[in-house]
Amino acid sequence: MAGNSQRKGAIRKSKKGAQAGSGGQARRALKGKGPTPPAEARKGHPAARRAASAARRDQRGQQRSGERPELLVGRNPVVEALREKIPATALYVAVGIDTDERVTESIRIAGNRGLALLEISRAELDRKTGGILHQGIALQVPPFAYRELADVLAAAAESSTAPLLVALDGVTDPRNLGAVIRSAAAFGAHGVVVPERRSAGMTAGAWKTSAGAAARLPVAQATNLTRVLESYRKQGLLVAGLSARGTVDLSDLEGGADPLVLVVGSEDKGLARLVEQTCDVTIRIPIAAATESLNAGVATSIVLYEVARRRSNASRL
Repeated sequence: MAGNSQRKGAIRKSKKGAQAGSGGQARRALKGKGPTPPAEARKGHPAARRAASAARRDQRGQQRSGERPELLVGRNPVVEALREKIPATALYVAVGIDTDERVTESIRIAGNRGLALLEISRAELDRKTGGILHQGIALQVPPFAYRELADVLAAAAESSTAPLLVALDGVTDPRNLGAVIRSAAAFGAHGVVVPERRSAGMTAGAWKTSAGAAARLPVAQATNLTRVLESYRKQGLLVAGLSARGTVDLSDLEGGADPLVLVVGSEDKGLARLVEQTCDVTIRIPIAAATESLNAGVATSIVLYEVARRRSNASRL
């Protein structure tokens, strides 16, 4: 009968006249509202309150410093930073992460230091990190605290080996900066100097590429790199600029075992004119003609390896 029909839009007759059916809307209204949202997205949940509290701390810190805290990601960089007691405010761990000894140690150290431990969904961690590879863990760090230039040189002078510093000129890729810091630490350099302007700073990307070396090697900023290099020259350091137009091949470099500042420019522009004029010597790395240039990280590694080899040979004589 028409009155008992279950078809969508069926017409039911009554004393009040013909009436349209619900068209299935009543059945759809009984359906669920989808999966339960993650804890930090549920209003009133303790995880949501913790996340909100961390966000407020971030905002207060940003207002005081004028800069935004960053997330250091990756299991090696995070555990290295925590081991070196780098200032941090919170540790984010993705829900359901496959733990290993690095994750376990990171959580233990963060807990012992009283840092906020926030378990969030992987999707939320993807959003916070801008979609970069984070391996399910991220450490929230305040803006990087650069060392004083005088302190870097003083620490180098107190070392048992001749001072060895690396200065960067116009290197704008944070990954190159991180790679340079990692190589500098690996081959015995005592510090890295970067300009305040027109240069990459110690962002989370540089932290990650340095694989924790930035926690062990002093990094300083120079307002005027040329003046800093002139000051180093007056204090007895050889200033050697790495340039494709260099006048000396790396294999012919003299004084590598002496106090040295290696100045590295950008891959595309090289050293600035004034910086290059300040150098005592400019060196080049012989490469195949088909290869135009090497990036700053690779070139720095090659030169630092050669310097370390010469210093090792000199120490055995």
